[in-house]
Amino acid sequence: MASTIQVRVDDELKRKSDDLFKDLGTDTTTAIRIFLTQAVANNGFPFEIKRVPAPNPFAAMSEEELLSKLEQSRQNAEAGNFRDANEVITDMRSKYGI
Repeated sequence: MASTIQVRVDDELKRKSDDLFKDLGTDTTTAIRIFLTQAVANNGFPFEIKRVPAPNPFAAMSEEELLSKLEQSRQNAEAGNFRDANEVITDMRSKYGI
């Protein structure tokens, strides 16, 4: 015997998920079935759930911007303006949750 699950979602979310799963070669119903199967197999959510960390200021940086910042960093280092790498890594881990 099969059971039916009804879920109300925003129209836009439904449209986007339908399009996504179609592009992936499946449908939303099958994707939900896969999710439920994996949840049971994992004895919990089949993916990590966490708060969204603060946006990474370097994520959307273009290659040109990155190269500019690297050059600025080199100039700062030559002028003696730098921090210990371990201190920087500790700060990044706490700020970005990495």
